[in-house]
Amino acid sequence: MVNKIPHIVVVGAGFGGVATIRALADVKAKITIVDRTNYHLFQPLLYQLSTAVLSTDDISFPVRAMFRRRDNIDLFMAKATGIDGKNKVLHTNHGDIAYDYLVVSAGTTNNFFGMENVRKYSYGMKTIQEALHIRNHVLHMFERANKQIDSEQVRRQMLTFICVGGGPTGVEEAGALAELVAVQKLDYPNLNFDEVSIKLIEATDKVLPMMPENLRNYTLKVLRKKGVEVMLNTAVADCSEEGLFLKDGTFIPSKTVIWAAGVRAHGLVATLGPECDRSGRIIVEKTLQVPGYPEIFAIGDNAHFEQDGHPLPTVAPVANQEAVVAAANIKKMIKGQEKLREFSYKDYGSMATIGRCQAVVSWGYLRIGGFFAWCIWMFLHLLRLEGTHADITVGTKWLWNFISGTRLGRIITNIKFDEEQ
Repeated sequence: MVNKIPHIVVVGAGFGGVATIRALADVKAKITIVDRTNYHLFQPLLYQLSTAVLSTDDISFPVRAMFRRRDNIDLFMAKATGIDGKNKVLHTNHGDIAYDYLVVSAGTTNNFFGMENVRKYSYGMKTIQEALHIRNHVLHMFERANKQIDSEQVRRQMLTFICVGGGPTGVEEAGALAELVAVQKLDYPNLNFDEVSIKLIEATDKVLPMMPENLRNYTLKVLRKKGVEVMLNTAVADCSEEGLFLKDGTFIPSKTVIWAAGVRAHGLVATLGPECDRSGRIIVEKTLQVPGYPEIFAIGDNAHFEQDGHPLPTVAPVANQEAVVAAANIKKMIKGQEKLREFSYKDYGSMATIGRCQAVVSWGYLRIGGFFAWCIWMFLHLLRLEGTHADITVGTKWLWNFISGTRLGRIITNIKFDEEQ
């Protein structure tokens, strides 16, 4: 009797999904990657796409090219819509896929906390399309403000850029926007840049909550020096096409509200039925298995795993470490071993960039901010990018940006032309 080759399905080609497949390199199995796109996206640099530093191919890499030397791996480009755990079937918009083992690493979507108008009128930043939308919109605002010669009020509304959320994404986006504005000054001699306003809004009393207090204070100092107005203890109530409403009754006129205030797990995980947290993440067992479905593993942004009394954050290092354990346990199950490995996260620290030559790094006893921290941030991000092309291209662009401050990606790409034009 011929032994059946197990079929492992991995949903999502993000950090967790890619790390899982790499950790399964030595297993004899058919592996299918299910993702809506054909590329792996380096999400930590999306803000640089949205602020005209980098291009789409700098932060993304074709999935098929990543695994072209492994004949047992295939990409099924589709949207995963549901999981039938009883019959071991993954539903997609292009048909069903039977599996023996399933790894759910589908990533996250923006969490608007039930505020429908915020979802409708603000700009999320979880995908390449959203980042490009922000870039095109921000550049359009300068062009339109430059033509609006009669109304200062209208110009100020167009040139007010709001970032909601004081985590790494919001801080990095606000700092990068401030630097983009500095570049735009050279291109728009007729605009009064005193009318430009960049605001960072955070509902709590601190930015970068994972950082020690001295680095949080350093971050505030750098942002304010760049001209960013940081508004702490400020909660959002609503949003419209004309601006942002705060819970204290304040209205901020703006055409640009960038939402970086929270994420929610992909809706796929909820179709299984097990208990989820308020962010939609499955509360997994210590082995990362989904309760009631031992052949299904949830990792990364789709897994709620508590350690030291707190759920782990939705960051790439967590997904990467969980991927290794999930892959190890799948190997054990294929071999018929009953005792599986339990997951334990090792926190190596955190980092965030505030702009050119400015970053904060907290690794154990190493807690620094400034140029050296920025160099560490750049080096480690280059190491994590996929492909030599990206390393060379991104490194060159960062070097040129460091020397000149130039943003070469200030190209508006969403202009629609009539056939006659």
